Amino acid sequence: MPAKSRRRFLRLLPAAAGAVSAAAPRTTVGDSVSARTSLYCGEALGRYGFPEGHPLGADRQGAFLKEAVARGLDREVSIEPPRRAARAEIERFHTSAYVDRVQYAEAHAVEFLDNGDTPVFPGVYEAAATVVGSALDGLSRVMTAEYSRSFQPIGGLHHARRDGAAGFCVFNDLGVVIDTLRSEYGVQRVAYVDIDVHHGDGVFYAYEHDPDLIFADIHEDGRYLYPGTGAAHETGRGKAKGTKLNIPLAPGDGDEAFSAAWPRVLAHLRRFEPQFLLFQCGADGLDGDPLAHLRYSPQVHALATRSLCHLAGEYSAGRLMVFGGGGYNRYNLAQAWCAVLRELARD
Repeated sequence: MPAKSRRRFLRLLPAAAGAVSAAAPRTTVGDSVSARTSLYCGEALGRYGFPEGHPLGADRQGAFLKEAVARGLDREVSIEPPRRAARAEIERFHTSAYVDRVQYAEAHAVEFLDNGDTPVFPGVYEAAATVVGSALDGLSRVMTAEYSRSFQPIGGLHHARRDGAAGFCVFNDLGVVIDTLRSEYGVQRVAYVDIDVHHGDGVFYAYEHDPDLIFADIHEDGRYLYPGTGAAHETGRGKAKGTKLNIPLAPGDGDEAFSAAWPRVLAHLRRFEPQFLLFQCGADGLDGDPLAHLRYSPQVHALATRSLCHLAGEYSAGRLMVFGGGGYNRYNLAQAWCAVLRELARD
């Protein structure tokens, strides 16, 4: 990464931790002609986090950035700033009534957007809209071949439904990207892969009847963990039956169990030859996460990312977008997300 881009990256560290930071110039293609991967981070994205000791706090981006700089990964990618989505963009996936409800909740200091997991805080609408807008900016740059890959650590809000919040997720940036691929770019056959410890129910059920959304999810068994879904028999409905793969793992499972299951994911994806790949790489499956019971090491994230980069090269012209998802042990998420970024930055 050239000096100008590295200076910009370093400025993000205090901003991500909540300090005031001067605006930095946007990285352009000319700054890093050889970079294949864009990284979305910045103060506006870091604001997507809940207050008062909530597991998904606003310090998560900062924990990742500190480790990424220590490893020199900032030199290997191109940094893009966040942008806020317009309401019409959010409504490509979400209902207008739900968007109204989020705005009303913030304006009237409603306590929660759901049954107690997803609090309302000042600026929640703008922060959630920035998660969506940054994802759409990444999509645009991948579709125009400015980059082959993108990584957005603060993103992958896979529990939000079309008509409601759930599980710390206000707007489902993944769903907006999928529906934008269809409506704006004419890409129909999209693969969505999820290794977050929690089942990606907000994506699964939104496309349960959609045969062109190829879904593969390895997660902790829903009998033991939120959201209680993602059983192996859930394979899609109607014409979509067989296009969805759910692989629940038992509490205590680790790298060996993941490595045994992963070839099934790759075979499932190859069967349908996707035109575009999305990857939610939640770090909450690592050993020691306070909200779950799997025992992965960061090698799981490296393996999955490396495999998906190769598969994207085979089927989707290299196009791969990656989102950080969950992860509530700050050390763990920094290790897992850096493993992901390292693989994305490889030639």
